[in-house]
Amino acid sequence: MTAQDHTSDRNPRGETESQQLDRNWESLIQELRVVQTGVQFLIGALLILPFQTGFATLSHPLRLLYLATVAAAVTAMISLVAPVSWHRILFRRHRMGNVVEAAHRCAMAGIALFGVSLIGAVVLVVDVVEDTTEGAIAGVVVVVLFAAAWVVAPWRWRKGSIEYQFRP
Repeated sequence: MTAQDHTSDRNPRGETESQQLDRNWESLIQELRVVQTGVQFLIGALLILPFQTGFATLSHPLRLLYLATVAAAVTAMISLVAPVSWHRILFRRHRMGNVVEAAHRCAMAGIALFGVSLIGAVVLVVDVVEDTTEGAIAGVVVVVLFAAAWVVAPWRWRKGSIEYQFRP
């Protein structure tokens, strides 16, 4: 394989580094918009719970789970919004490579924390509606679904064990 073949494999679109960074940034920002909406909704729902009359009857462990769930959701939001701040602070400083790399890491952390907060929210709801056993079972089911859909499937594609072939 020649050096040119190797380069074309790594950059099949024939983009310059700046074009590739711009495309990666735009793609990442679109993805973050989708996730941010879900996190915002979850935070809003969680923040009103202590003001409900039934909240006072929650057991101490459920209150701790609630606080951990809120903390995970808020930290997810911080991670998902951080790339915008990075971009603004480093704007016109020719640091797009740094911004895209940091934004990628923030997005991965934010998605993981969003998953944790979703798991906590489901356990809370099912525990209150049914009981602790059903809450734990629901939590395990959400962990499995989260792992399968958000981690295992994309990593299998990334590692090449599954290959997608586009057929027009």
